[in-house]
Amino acid sequence: MKRPYYSLIPASLDFIASVVAWIVFFYNRKQLLHEEPESFHVSLIVNAAVIGFFWVSLNILAGSYSDIFGKTRIKELFKGFNDTLIGVVIIFFTLLLDDEGINEYKEYYRTFTAYFIIQFICSSFSKIISFTYLREQVASGNITFNTLLVGSGKAARKVYDELQKRKDTLGYSIIAYVPVAKNSQDLCASVLKPIGDLERINTVIHRCHIDRVIIALEKDEHAYLEQVLGELEGESIKTNIIPENYQLILGSVKVKLLSNLPLVEINQDLIPVWQKVLKRCIDIFSALLVLIIGMPFLIVVALLTKLSSKGPVFYKQERIGKNAKPFKIIKFRSMYIDSEKLGPALANDKDSRITPWGKIMRKTRLDEFPQFYNVLKGDMSLVGPRPERQFFIDQIMKTAPYYKHLHKVRPGITSMGQVKFGYAENVDEMVDRLRYDILYIENMSLSLDLEIMLDTVLIMFQGRGK
Repeated sequence: MKRPYYSLIPASLDFIASVVAWIVFFYNRKQLLHEEPESFHVSLIVNAAVIGFFWVSLNILAGSYSDIFGKTRIKELFKGFNDTLIGVVIIFFTLLLDDEGINEYKEYYRTFTAYFIIQFICSSFSKIISFTYLREQVASGNITFNTLLVGSGKAARKVYDELQKRKDTLGYSIIAYVPVAKNSQDLCASVLKPIGDLERINTVIHRCHIDRVIIALEKDEHAYLEQVLGELEGESIKTNIIPENYQLILGSVKVKLLSNLPLVEINQDLIPVWQKVLKRCIDIFSALLVLIIGMPFLIVVALLTKLSSKGPVFYKQERIGKNAKPFKIIKFRSMYIDSEKLGPALANDKDSRITPWGKIMRKTRLDEFPQFYNVLKGDMSLVGPRPERQFFIDQIMKTAPYYKHLHKVRPGITSMGQVKFGYAENVDEMVDRLRYDILYIENMSLSLDLEIMLDTVLIMFQGRGK
């Protein structure tokens, strides 16, 4: 079984546990309410299966199946208590509150408590079994994590020695290391193979199928840390850093203990799983709403675009999206045809390439409306950093290499940078606007998305776009 499919094990066991829990509760409820027990029937299995899918969906939203090898049984049992409580409350108010067999309030309490206890016990057994099985797979060597060590001094050698001792329990298999400074003392050469350098670390990661990266730098090598993290930007791998003692004392970083090694873990999840799912659902619903209900309005805008100047109604252009993948963005054409025959150029307030109708569309952001189709396809989101062309990204990267940070998320129809700064007329302004997009990513939430969307609507009505 391939490693990505190992998450199916806890999900499958949770499904079975939830089905069993519901069937047990069904007959237990009959005893609590002093009703005649019913014979076993097919509809009970069907209902139990629906309940099972509900619990698996709830666990997915709670992130229970992400990074399953980085979890511990004790923490998951404590987390499972809260998740079970939330799930039982939802089921209780959805299915059990109007139960005709309940006549007194104390019977509500008994029913709720009984189901909570049964579900928690069954799900706890499910977690213990799945985590025990996965740990045995690691111990037997069936599951290993290809690990790249960044550094070559005392700290790196200490990491190597410690992880070798615990290889059977942790599954970390250090296959190579990347030295960061040529003049540094190299204590890893006798036990590991040096491979590549910082400039080619991404190539090494893909070629060697790296799952984990551990950064272990000496004090005199800390100037390289920003470069290392910049090279790792956008890679979907777990990254850990050996912290300094003063960071541990001040508590300025979140540290986890791996074997006897304190490690700073870089969290790749910008928002909780449930918010990520809900954000995508809102994107799809909003896109469908605009494209279906707003169709007459969009047809009028399309006709005005067609009548305003020669050329097609829509304008397609390649932009760079999530994970640096290119896609075709769609807009109502706001410029005359062949406006970039001399090469890529940014628009400005007095740009002669923009049609009179195009200026109105840009001020009211009407030209962006076809991008709801991009949202529906999954290329974009309602809110996210505005996607740029590779031509301008290459120029921005020379000044601000951390621009790659924006490729962690789907680009948006509107963004904090667009609301707070507006359209950029040159690369320097694009770099200035970048700080707002970085701020958005570091503080991503559904409430922030709502705030940005409200600001965008206000700009549209006031005609403050450009």
